[in-house]
Amino acid sequence: MKYRHLFFDLDHTLWDFEKNANETLRTLYAQYDFARFGTFTVEEFMRVYSDINHALWRMYQTGKIDQQQLRDVRFHRTLTRLGVPEAQIPAGISAEFTTILPQKTAVFPHTHEVLDYLRPRYRLHLITNGFQDIQGLKLASSNLADYFEHVITSEHSGHLKPDPRMFAHALARTGATAAESLMIGDNLECDVLGASNAGIDQVYFNPDKRRHFNTITYEISSLRALKEFL
Repeated sequence: MKYRHLFFDLDHTLWDFEKNANETLRTLYAQYDFARFGTFTVEEFMRVYSDINHALWRMYQTGKIDQQQLRDVRFHRTLTRLGVPEAQIPAGISAEFTTILPQKTAVFPHTHEVLDYLRPRYRLHLITNGFQDIQGLKLASSNLADYFEHVITSEHSGHLKPDPRMFAHALARTGATAAESLMIGDNLECDVLGASNAGIDQVYFNPDKRRHFNTITYEISSLRALKEFL
């Protein structure tokens, strides 16, 4: 068997970030009675938040902002864009989001089935740019924690994917070599090209079948497809 170590991304690969975030945003919309402003629906709230959050994450991953700035800014920008007066933006909404979100349990289809299949055959690890203080809570809430030997976060390693040093840290910590490792993730730049630049084979999890022109070791649109070659 060529591979011994499988490295998974967490958010958007196993743990369904968009679904869990939208459930959390619906809760906050009702909790803070944003409907009283009469200027935006809960669907608009989710859409604008998603756009702003993705843009801020790109800035975080390129070192333009830090973790606290990302958390502090995303709701302020979202609500300002939606027309909420500055004085009426709830001070605790970011902390409330961070409390509720990791308690959500949605994972992508076939996640547990595939991990049950892989666990006896491979050593499984996580490598994530997600914030260390909530990744463990997500894993526990969604019954994923017991599958993985190591959870390697960017905060612990001191580097962010796609930096090759993040992958080198992961290999060193797990005792793996690049040749016997496989990275599985949804992010073409951070997970796939990052792993490729570190000499690690890759699986691009592409459930929306987005077009691209990159050379990738494997590409799948369903996690169940991993069972076809692993």
